[in-house]
Amino acid sequence: MANATPINRWSGGVVMEMQENRYLQQLANLNPIASVHEVLPDLVMLRTAIANVCLVGEPGRADWVLVDAGVHFFGGRIAETAEELFRRPPQAIVLTHGHFDHVGSLQELIERWDVPVYAHELELPYLTGQDNYVEPDPTVGGGLMARMSFLYPNEGIDLGDRVQALPADHSVPGMPGWQWVHTPGHTVGHVSLFREQDRALIAGDAFITTRQESALAVILQELDVHGPPAYFTPDWAAAWDSVQRLAALKPQYAVTGHGLPLAGAQLQQGLEKLAREFDTLAIPKHGRYVQ
Repeated sequence: MANATPINRWSGGVVMEMQENRYLQQLANLNPIASVHEVLPDLVMLRTAIANVCLVGEPGRADWVLVDAGVHFFGGRIAETAEELFRRPPQAIVLTHGHFDHVGSLQELIERWDVPVYAHELELPYLTGQDNYVEPDPTVGGGLMARMSFLYPNEGIDLGDRVQALPADHSVPGMPGWQWVHTPGHTVGHVSLFREQDRALIAGDAFITTRQESALAVILQELDVHGPPAYFTPDWAAAWDSVQRLAALKPQYAVTGHGLPLAGAQLQQGLEKLAREFDTLAIPKHGRYVQ
């Protein structure tokens, strides 16, 4: 992506960024890491290597919305899937939050589609060039993805006036029947999206369905109702409150930012257990953001 924020913290600077870019370009051409999952007739999940995006709307209809934008170099794959399903650009792009693996293809998609972007008002400083996220914490343990997290960019991006705050009434533009739920902890302005009618949930990274700290779990997509990625979560008390808030909604279907979709009793029981035992199941035993 030509306008990508340079990853200046990386050892080797531009060389390391070029290596990452080549790697992601190769990943974008591999079907297993760009798999499509129909969760409901109007809710499709697309995997972009290590993170998921959602396409919300009935195929063939004019009104649909993209939730999150995945990692770099998946803009073409996202647009291709959208064209197959909808034959037109979305009404909007809604962000659960602005971490690098959720906005990586955002600039490319904005330039392609020229549509508005929405996020929680507390997330806007990280999306308008005013602030950076906390640095990732590779000391939390859990596997290779966590140990490698010192390489992950924490810089915010600058969308200027292309991004705006979600409506204060908790409605979601272009997504009738859905409400946004403030679920901070992973980031201060993190949101999840919920539809009461069928109890469908787009959780973002408030909780996820694989152990994102483990490279093996990510590769195999091992199902596990899991707390937010530990290496990028600075406020564990808020994160626990958010999981309890989502568990109280009793979702029947869930798409999360990482891992496969989950539904029914496996989802509800796993989420209820996580909400009860978050301190032992999710919070790392050590780390720079652990109290």
